Amino acid sequence: MTDGFTYRWPRPALTVDVALFGLQAGQLSVLLIRRRLPPFEGWWALPGGFVRLDEGLEWAARRELEEEAGVRPAWIEQIGAFGAPGRDPRERVVSVAWWALLRADEHAPVAASDASEVRWHPVASLPALAFDHATMVTAALHRLRQRAWESAIGAELLGEQFTLGELQTVQESLLGHPLDKRNFRRRMNESGLLVEAGEARSEGPGRPARLFRLGDRMRGAPLGSTRENE
Repeated sequence: MTDGFTYRWPRPALTVDVALFGLQAGQLSVLLIRRRLPPFEGWWALPGGFVRLDEGLEWAARRELEEEAGVRPAWIEQIGAFGAPGRDPRERVVSVAWWALLRADEHAPVAASDASEVRWHPVASLPALAFDHATMVTAALHRLRQRAWESAIGAELLGEQFTLGELQTVQESLLGHPLDKRNFRRRMNESGLLVEAGEARSEGPGRPARLFRLGDRMRGAPLGSTRENE
């Protein structure tokens, strides 16, 4: 690199924002922070911030999640870039958006950095959001539901072992509509995504339900996503 080289054209700043989803009381929710600083001071927003010169995009997204909300999802997947002129009143800013899932009952978010508050909000009743974050949430929700339709991604919100009934309940929460029980079970059994755990759990009267776990193909991440330890 040549010392002192400057580009002829002005360059936009680069940020990352993350739509982190979880289940709260059976409702699909997204984690939001309340901004401590302007612009949009006091508004709810996705966790995010500027990318440092010495870090990759994924690690910038992970860092911002940990700094602003104190959470570390096992995996994270990129949605795309958002760069409409004027989306940020400070300067020309392009943001690379990400999404992930987290077991909300096992990870208590804690506000830090430039966040004055952090809270889970049901996606069905979101507050007004800063910047173009409402558009990002819509795009992230679309990607989440694509994944839920094509895989057993709902298992990421369950324990190590689960019944097909438990998985169906979570998948329905992610998709936003009920699924036919017989078709769902047949699809899961034929998918190769699940492995029998060799145990059973009682779900009420009748025979105990068989327990399953994610197979190696699905361990820790949906298809096409990035795992933290890879």
